Amino acid sequence: MDALGAAFGLVLQPDVLVAVGLAAVFGLFVGAIPGLTATMAVALLVPVTIFMEPVPAVAVVVTVVATAIFAGDIPGALLRIPGTPASAAYTDDAFAMSRSGEAELALGVSLVYSVLGGLVGAVVLTAAAPLLAEFALQFSSFEYFWLASLGLTCAVFMSAQSRVKAIGSLLLGLLVSTVGLDVVSGQARFTFGTTELLGGVHFIPVLIGMFAVSEVIRHMAASTSDLRVPARRIGNIFAGVAAVGRRHWRSVVRGNALGVGIGILPGAGGDIAAWIAYAVSKRCSRQPERYGTGHVEGIVESASANNSALASAWIPTLVFGIPGDSTTAIIIGVLYMQGLNPGPTVFLERPELVYAVFLTFFLANLVMLPLGLAAIKSATLLLRVPRDLLMPIILGCCIVGAFAINNAAFGIVVMLVFGLVGFLMEENGFPLTPAILGMVLGRMVEEQFMISMIKAEGNVLAFVDRPIAALLAALAVTVWAWPAVKTLRSRVAGLRPVG
Repeated sequence: MDALGAAFGLVLQPDVLVAVGLAAVFGLFVGAIPGLTATMAVALLVPVTIFMEPVPAVAVVVTVVATAIFAGDIPGALLRIPGTPASAAYTDDAFAMSRSGEAELALGVSLVYSVLGGLVGAVVLTAAAPLLAEFALQFSSFEYFWLASLGLTCAVFMSAQSRVKAIGSLLLGLLVSTVGLDVVSGQARFTFGTTELLGGVHFIPVLIGMFAVSEVIRHMAASTSDLRVPARRIGNIFAGVAAVGRRHWRSVVRGNALGVGIGILPGAGGDIAAWIAYAVSKRCSRQPERYGTGHVEGIVESASANNSALASAWIPTLVFGIPGDSTTAIIIGVLYMQGLNPGPTVFLERPELVYAVFLTFFLANLVMLPLGLAAIKSATLLLRVPRDLLMPIILGCCIVGAFAINNAAFGIVVMLVFGLVGFLMEENGFPLTPAILGMVLGRMVEEQFMISMIKAEGNVLAFVDRPIAALLAALAVTVWAWPAVKTLRSRVAGLRPVG
């Protein structure tokens, strides 16, 4: 309780509250601009957090993610252009409702159930993370190896794109993670005589490049015109929201449960949670034929899922140091820069800061309700920002951020190279998230494997000697073998004689 009281004292400071308010405005602005994702918003703010205290820094990134995910629903409902990938799952329904004169209901449902989902996720995070931390203290290098391997596997098999391309993206991330000094021998690898690469490829310039610079390149290549919004007055967005909740309460409960469960899985996150929740909602609905034509049930379930997944994705991040999605992968870098090393020991060494992180989730979602209402009311202004003006500003912020990491121009070179790589990957259907997770977890997999082999004196069976390690190994092998089992079953079924 002393830690919780100290956490309240850390969060309820004027500088933290101001930072949360400004971050909420920034997140709503970025999320409402089509093509500018929540991950990109966080990547742009990383250089700013370097100069902040730990609690305001974490509060900023938490608030930006929560508000940007919701704000992506605004252009989706008004223009049929999802602002973020999570909003794409139910854009057709939201836009169809707007065309039939129900824009207020579509946006009101998105806002209210996004806030509700975020609060549910925050409750689960607060309750589950400390318990899991006690459990994680029993982990050795064997368990961490299998856990990281399972995280890499989930990143591939939960990707919405081609599984082969997801594996290719993951292998690219693993390759980049090997750059630098060897874990055991200290031998330089893939440095090409460049001293800047002896410490490896810095994570933050890569992220800024892949998620922000790639979008600037895409805009330049497409030569898109500015987005124009038809004159439209948004009325009372809360009218009918309560009635929708009573009518579709099962969707609310199911969406929050799916979001929490999917968010905990390494590599999943809010985007995948929204798509899975929409698919489950359609499958369980009594009127599945109405989906895509302006049916509010899918919006309720998906909006609940994507925001509840945001908080639960922090559980593997804080407890095990394994990112739950691409956004928490960036946040791990922020935590390290602030002296908060993710892992179970952080709950023992800095409990007041951990509880402060939990409280910022509640604060961010509560702030989102009034500011989200203001964003909806001024949606026509937010969506009129000319992208030809916006993109140069974004590129300038990227350059400053990449340089500020180590005060070296080499960071800008890395950013530009991976910006081009990210653009080419997305243009050819290769997802970015597996590459990012490969970079984050690749080093961890290698280190834990080498440490385990040294401890076991080369005995491979030691990786499954301990009960928890054996369970995690079984889970990882099951996930690896499942696609082959499904393929074999489908072929056997196809060979059976008809009749």
